[in-house]
Formats: sequence, structure tokens, C-alpha cells
Amino acid sequence: MVFWIFGYGSLVWNPGFGYDEKVIGFIRDYRRVFDLACIDHRGTPEHPARTCTLEEHEGAVCWGAAYCVRGGPEKEKEAMAYLERRECEYDRKTLVDFFKDEDSEMPFVNGVIVFTSTPELSNKYYLGPASLEDMAKQIATAFGPRGNNRDYLFKLEKALFDIGHEDDSIIELANQVRKVLGIAGIVPKEIKVFGPSLVPHTATLSTRKMTTVA
Repeated sequence: MVFWIFGYGSLVWNPGFGYDEKVIGFIRDYRRVFDLACIDHRGTPEHPARTCTLEEHEGAVCWGAAYCVRGGPEKEKEAMAYLERRECEYDRKTLVDFFKDEDSEMPFVNGVIVFTSTPELSNKYYLGPASLEDMAKQIATAFGPRGNNRDYLFKLEKALFDIGHEDDSIIELANQVRKVLGIAGIVPKEIKVFGPSLVPHTATLSTRKMTTVA
């Protein structure tokens, strides 16, 4: 047995499991949304972080990384067990077609697994949509055992830049978080601030993209 997993969030820059092949590509008719709560890594039950999940949207393209795991049942079982623990806030595994080339109508791989979440209030981790300003305030201040929420967003922004497929919605949200941090002036003492969190990862990236975002 061989399985492929598509990463569109932290799996893009930090897979955390043994894999045999990594391919940059995209899936169709899905887009990232920051509608999912994280209460045990970068947030708490009292102040949940916002992390991204996927929303079905006809015509959308979501770039990321697909990982292939092969090498026998034990290796595959170990990788999937790790992913299920890590992605515990996602209550669905969806099978999608994965494309490598933008001009191709033929998938590079069929039946790629992607962790998604049910967009309903019955899902205890589903926060639902919010305004850009409200999401930015929440992300700017949420903090959990694995670090702060804004680092997750900024690392995702950089990871997509590094693979050459930036997401305008991610850049817009990241710039709004930077704006909140700049306005706030003082970060609460209990929140550890990492240097890169307060500075765009490249000056040209944020400056260039801010001119294109309403």
C-alpha cells in the first residue's frame, strides 16, 4: 500500500513524519479559510487560535505539498497515526485529485488524502467566518503550548512564498495581524514574542502585496 497526503497548512513547511517523495502542486475547487479552532497547540480553550482548513469553492486553486509514504504497512501505519494525532481538530479525511502542472487536465495523483473539517457548529472546533479585523486580533494574541498563533500564520505565508505560490488571502490576513501588533504597541508579558513574528519575512514581499490587497 502507498498513500499520498496533501499539506496546505503547517504540513507545507513542517511535515514531521517520514516520507519518500514530496511534490509541490495544487488541488482544485478548495480554498484556505481560517475558520478552525486550535486549543492545544497555538491556543487554549479559553482563547483559541485560528488555523486554516479548506472550504469548497468552485474554481479555486489551493497550492501546497503532497507527500508520498511507501515502504510497507508499518511505516505507513506509523505516519498515519502521527498525522491523526497532529490533525485531531480535523474531523474528515477527503480524497482529492492532485495536480502538479497548471496547464494539465490530468491529475498527477488521484485519491490524495487531505484533512478537512465539517463547516458546521456541531463540529466543536469550527469557529466559522469572521471579519478580517476580528480574525487578525484573535491571531495576534492567541498563544498555546506550541507557540503563538501569529507564528503559524507568518510561517505559512513564508512557506507559500518559498514554493513560489503565494496566497493573497494569507498575505492580506498576515498584514492585518502586523497592523494590529503595530497599533497595540505593547505585547502582553505572558506571550513570548519571536523576532520574525513582528517583521515581514521579506520587505519586498509585504510591500509589494499590500499594494494589491483591498
